[in-house]
Amino acid sequence: MATMLNGTAIMDAALLLVAANEPCPQPQTTEHLFAVEVMNLKKIVVIQNKIDLVTKEQALEQHDQIKEFLKTSQVDGPVIPVSGQLRMNIDAILDFIVNYIQPPKRDMNKKAKMIVIRSFDVNKPGTNVLDLFGGVVGGSLVSGVFTIGDEIEIRPGQISKENDLFVCRPYITDITSLKAEKTVLEKAYQGGLIGVGTNLDPSLCKSDKLVGMTMGLKGTLPNIYYRLNVSYELFQKTLSGSKEALKKEEPILLNIGSTTTGCKILDLTATTATFDLLKPCCCEFNERIAISRKIRNNWRLVGYAIIEGGIEAKISFE
Repeated sequence: MATMLNGTAIMDAALLLVAANEPCPQPQTTEHLFAVEVMNLKKIVVIQNKIDLVTKEQALEQHDQIKEFLKTSQVDGPVIPVSGQLRMNIDAILDFIVNYIQPPKRDMNKKAKMIVIRSFDVNKPGTNVLDLFGGVVGGSLVSGVFTIGDEIEIRPGQISKENDLFVCRPYITDITSLKAEKTVLEKAYQGGLIGVGTNLDPSLCKSDKLVGMTMGLKGTLPNIYYRLNVSYELFQKTLSGSKEALKKEEPILLNIGSTTTGCKILDLTATTATFDLLKPCCCEFNERIAISRKIRNNWRLVGYAIIEGGIEAKISFE
């Protein structure tokens, strides 16, 4: 679930998949609908799949269950009966994606900002040192434009503690290549997934080490915070039943962009809270973040928060 929530940081729209041969909602379906609310989406397309496994009456009954289920949230959308095996109504899904879900407006004049969801070392074992490629960062631009040759910064970078204070050392490098799948690009724009080649030491990017960080042109990224002041809202109903209030000192899990971090609640009212993060995050005011708490030994999504302020970590370029 944490992996799925990290992915929502770069999503513009959503399709909610429901199996026609199961009662609706299933626990994971409920949690995914919560995630759609965190994304602040108003429109989704519901795919009622596997209708070839049920009768017409069963499909219509579940259709009513799905519509009632959607009424418990802030989102709505058409329910399309589909058989993936028989490729039934695939054209209807495509039609709704094009005509019902409108792509967001892109502002190319905003500062470039990319959410990092992958990072890799593309060098094969035993490669000669003179033939090594720099680390590759994968993700999606949420604003602005990247061009080959741009000097970029990755925050928070290397994190350490000095005298009980967080010190972040952002990575500074250049863009050496841009790719979308196998297509070589000169410039990268918002939307879609891109791979950014850099001059970073490949060991820094190995095995997704940069996941959760934010990348942008040098000197243009948001601040790094280790304590956040937020306004929050819990969902009306959770997987454990009726919603339960958060508790002071309670450990919770936050999804900030593509970062997953634990935190402790330092201060709390019915609508506001102060979160002390286990690791600093690069984020900005008015950004939405997901709140999960431990229910029966599993982290479950229970609400969302909007960042209103915070305390910055120390940044060093030494």
